[in-house]
Amino acid sequence: MFSFRPRKVSVRDAECGAHRFLWCCALGATVKLKDLLDEAVSRAEEDIVARLKAEDREESEEFIRSSSRKVGLSAVIYADLKTTRTSNYRFSFDKMLALQGNTAPYMLYAYARIQASGSRTGEGAQITNLTMVFMRTIPQGINRKVGSEDLDLASVEIVLDDVSEKSLARHLIRLPRILAELEIELKPHILCDYIFELSQKFNQFYERCSIANADSEELKRSRLVLAQLTARVLKLSLHLLDIKPLERL
Repeated sequence: MFSFRPRKVSVRDAECGAHRFLWCCALGATVKLKDLLDEAVSRAEEDIVARLKAEDREESEEFIRSSSRKVGLSAVIYADLKTTRTSNYRFSFDKMLALQGNTAPYMLYAYARIQASGSRTGEGAQITNLTMVFMRTIPQGINRKVGSEDLDLASVEIVLDDVSEKSLARHLIRLPRILAELEIELKPHILCDYIFELSQKFNQFYERCSIANADSEELKRSRLVLAQLTARVLKLSLHLLDIKPLERL
């Protein structure tokens, strides 16, 4: 059985040094990290306020302030870690805060979308435990990390009829190999690339396969399993990158 026991090295620290220098060069001057982070948070807040207005949603000042800080800081961290130290690097607030592409906001919104889909069906809490069906292919240590319970779910049948369901499931069970490679190579972009592709595959699945209006209860439960396992893998991966996902955005 594969066991993931990370060495005492921070994934986030593995390649950050070179990028700090590149950020300064890209901006043409020495920039204080505090100023960079403050600007990221400010821009994230502008984006969230604009989106709430467009959706005619009302949220508390605390929600906006807290979400803006998490999205802004996550965007900077992720933009740093997703790039290899040998690649050309061009600093851009607009790109790192974009809701499309390989960015932290894209991952955070993907996670929040899954959580919302579980809430709408009214079965999120129940189906969360069913993720153990696929979690058996994932290291035990990771199960503890994401809070899975040791339940006997051998009778649960996972239905993979649609091409998007099969593609998502295949990608999910790649996680142990990705973490093993990450531990050896200490290159965070490996994990970033994995969860970016995972988010894309989930969005394809979400568009093609209705959860709430599935043809049968069995199919509905199966799709909820895939959705909740995707959320757990995203949550674990983001935590490894020192990014805390938001339950809603």
